[in-house]
Amino acid sequence: MKNKSDVTVMMKEAGILFVITLVAGILLGFVHELTREPIRLQKEKAVQEACTAAFSDVEGAEFKAVETEWGNELTEELAGCGVEIGTVYEALQNGTCCGYVVESVTSRGYGDDIVLYVGIAADGTVSGVSVLEISETVGLGMEAPKVLTPQFAGRKVNQFSYTKTGSRGLAEVDAISGATVTTEAVVNAVNGALRAAQDLLQGGVVNE
Repeated sequence: MKNKSDVTVMMKEAGILFVITLVAGILLGFVHELTREPIRLQKEKAVQEACTAAFSDVEGAEFKAVETEWGNELTEELAGCGVEIGTVYEALQNGTCCGYVVESVTSRGYGDDIVLYVGIAADGTVSGVSVLEISETVGLGMEAPKVLTPQFAGRKVNQFSYTKTGSRGLAEVDAISGATVTTEAVVNAVNGALRAAQDLLQGGVVNE
C-alpha cells in the first residue's frame, strides 16, 4: 500500500504534467491561428500562379472558381485511372469566358499525389499544364514539369497517350526516360482534365 507521501508526490507530478499539457495545447492552438491565414493566402497565391501558368497565352486572364457537378459515369471512369477532379476555374478575359483551368489530381505517381492545373481553351486546345505538387524521384519523375508537361501545350486532341519510341502525332507525348509510372500518371491526369473540360464546354455542369 502506498503511503501518504507517495500519493502526494504522484498528485504533484500529475498536476505538473497536466499544466505542461495544457500550456502546450494553448500554444499549439495559438500558433495554428497565427499561421492559418498566411498559409491560406500562400496557397491561394500558388493556385493563382498555377492557373496563370496553365493559361499563359491569354494576357491579363482572371480566374474564378466555379461549382461543378460531375456525373457518376465520369467520376467512376476517372477513379479507375486514379484521377480525381478538384476545383475548376473559369478563365476570363475582359469578362468573357475563354476556357477553363481544371485541377486534376492523380494518386498513381511513383511517390505521392501529383497535382496538376490544366488549362483548356474554349475550342478544346490545351493551353498549358502547370504542376502544383509533385514528389517523384529526383532526376526521373521530378523532371515532369520540365520535360513532360510542356509537350501538351497547344495541342487539340480528345485524349493523349505516351510513347517510349518518339511521338508521331499530336496525341502522343514522349515518356520521361526511366519514369514510366510518373509519365502514365501525368498523362491520365491531363486526360481526366480534358474529359471534364469537354463536359464543361458542352454545358450543363457549371453552377453559377
